[in-house]
Amino acid sequence: MTIQYINSPEQLDALCQQINQQPWIALDTEFLREKTYYPKFCLLQIAAPGWVACVDPLAIADLSPLFEAIYNPNIVKVLHSCRQDLEIFYQITGKIPGPIFDTQIAAPLLGFQENPGYAMLVSSFLNVNLNKAHTRTDWSVRPLSEDQIQYAADDVIYLCKIYTLMCEQLEKLGRRDWLTSDFELLNDTELYQLSPENAWVKIRGKNKLTGKQLSIMQSLTEWRERTAQQENKPRNWLLSDDLLLELAKLQPVTLAELAKIRNITERTVNRYGKALCELIETSRQRPPKPLTEKDRSAKKTQQTEAVLDVMGAVVRIRAEENSLNPIILATRKDLEQLLFGEEESPLLHGWRYNMAGRELQGLLQGEFTLSLQPDAVVISRV
Repeated sequence: MTIQYINSPEQLDALCQQINQQPWIALDTEFLREKTYYPKFCLLQIAAPGWVACVDPLAIADLSPLFEAIYNPNIVKVLHSCRQDLEIFYQITGKIPGPIFDTQIAAPLLGFQENPGYAMLVSSFLNVNLNKAHTRTDWSVRPLSEDQIQYAADDVIYLCKIYTLMCEQLEKLGRRDWLTSDFELLNDTELYQLSPENAWVKIRGKNKLTGKQLSIMQSLTEWRERTAQQENKPRNWLLSDDLLLELAKLQPVTLAELAKIRNITERTVNRYGKALCELIETSRQRPPKPLTEKDRSAKKTQQTEAVLDVMGAVVRIRAEENSLNPIILATRKDLEQLLFGEEESPLLHGWRYNMAGRELQGLLQGEFTLSLQPDAVVISRV
């Protein structure tokens, strides 16, 4: 198949006409972010049955016609593990190009493990082993070689074939509609908004900090996120997570104290030291944002473990009824998230909610009861 390499406005206009004639297209992006906070958009691959194109965003100043075509709501956009790709689209346009079909999300309904890699799907569906020669290519360097362009194009060529086979199998099993609400969640722009105020939530070990320490850690994490965004640098280039926790515990308020902290660089002290010390001093004087119930209950009791065991039994029952591996329906972590009231639990969304989440919520709220029979567990509404 001939690969269209699009690096001029005239070629782009012709491609947009092709896109608008399709019911669906496969998309993939190549980007760099090893040295930046925001991903640098380097290449966009697009394919449909019979054609494939690679668009060079570094060569075309105005990509608005392309985005207008891609954002056509009548065209399904097929991607694999789409969050990072959609983050690029959101940063450029402020919108998400729905509707989306994510092959990674769909795969477990066909018997694959949770979050399968793209290479696994290509091997399983097409019996092809992906070429890994250009895995670490610097996609910002021009010109791209023929091998690089072929490597990039292959991803969407194979994605087209996988999507067709997936749809056939999902329709045969009557599971295509199960995915509708899961894919609709991907249109939520909050998924792609990087909030400095809430960055501290992702720091591991926060539940072991005392009040002042927690307040300092929260402030430092917000400062790191804002500074990383402003300077477009990876957040860990400023302060690592371990160093954030160390600063929160030791609470240095002078440059001399800060310089003695293990693993902090002289450059960091010279450039950011004054701001860090002032932030630490200020944060010591105010109460921290509260931890979630899960963080406060990091050490689970035997009673909590027993509740999770009962919830797991319900998951196994419903998974068996639907010929699924129970791990696909819900992991222990998913059950913990539901038990601790975390909104991101997969059991609160999509087909998992319909299959087991609603019932588990009912059990936790006393709307359902469990009873035992010699060969069955019976779930009944109160």
